[in-house]
Amino acid sequence: MKKIRIRPKKIKSPIKRKRLKYIAVLPSLVTLMNGLCGFAAIILAANGPGTILNPEAMPRINISFFALSAYMLIIGMIADVLDGHVARISKSISNFGAQLDSLCDVVSFGIAPAFLMLKLVEAELQTSFLKFDYPGFYMFYSRIIYLIAFIYFMSAIIRLARFNVENTDSAPQKKFAGLPSPAAAGIIVSIVVFREDFILRIMDSQLPLFLRNKLEPTIIWGLPAVTLAAGLLMVSRIPYSHIAKRLVKGKKSFATFIFVMFILLLSIWSIQIVMIVGFYSYALFGIFRWLYMSLYKPKKIHQKEEPQT
Repeated sequence: MKKIRIRPKKIKSPIKRKRLKYIAVLPSLVTLMNGLCGFAAIILAANGPGTILNPEAMPRINISFFALSAYMLIIGMIADVLDGHVARISKSISNFGAQLDSLCDVVSFGIAPAFLMLKLVEAELQTSFLKFDYPGFYMFYSRIIYLIAFIYFMSAIIRLARFNVENTDSAPQKKFAGLPSPAAAGIIVSIVVFREDFILRIMDSQLPLFLRNKLEPTIIWGLPAVTLAAGLLMVSRIPYSHIAKRLVKGKKSFATFIFVMFILLLSIWSIQIVMIVGFYSYALFGIFRWLYMSLYKPKKIHQKEEPQT
């Protein structure tokens, strides 16, 4: 009888994973500054209403925790713009830098703006002009605010994950599918800065009482709706151009130089007004341009393709 030889099964060797050996130090530090600003903004917003300094001791430097939290997110936006430029100048663009940038963006432009909106509206719910006579409606409105914060946060995560999947190459982006997460955070932050650092501090004694009584509740009531709209715009397919690359990269006309210089001078005069006008103009311009391209341009192309009789 022939002996049957049983061959031993080959044991597959475990897949060797790539180990990260080198990283670009300077771009990574700039990116981490973005995440650090987001974390600091959450800590400052958690302090609730109040000021960081004693208004009687130093009235000119007095600033609320909410405004300071919003300004920390603005610094994070600046760091988010700089890290890509630093990586390209130093020729150190890597996949690690892209993933690190997305994780920091989740903190700075996903968690922090939603938490800031939530704490600000919760604080104002205790004031006189937002008190509810019916306790059930108060609970319902509070749940709506939490739901909007969750929607914005999840939209930011989905938007950043989709961006990483669809943009595997390291080439700079000229357009974005959906509102970029820094711009979405800027929509929320600009309202907070405008209210906390312009209306309540700079224009406190100059605004008429009836105008202030109408303006403050409008801002607080509108902030959750704006947050929800910003979250939905992030996961949309509305194209948005890269403003920094359009204004900085390459040679521009003399009119563009005058426009940028005017914006910088206006920012020195009132950064709060420039922020709220700039972010909302950017978001609305993308919507109107998308609607125009969707409704009117295909009709014009179709009319040109029709044969003449």
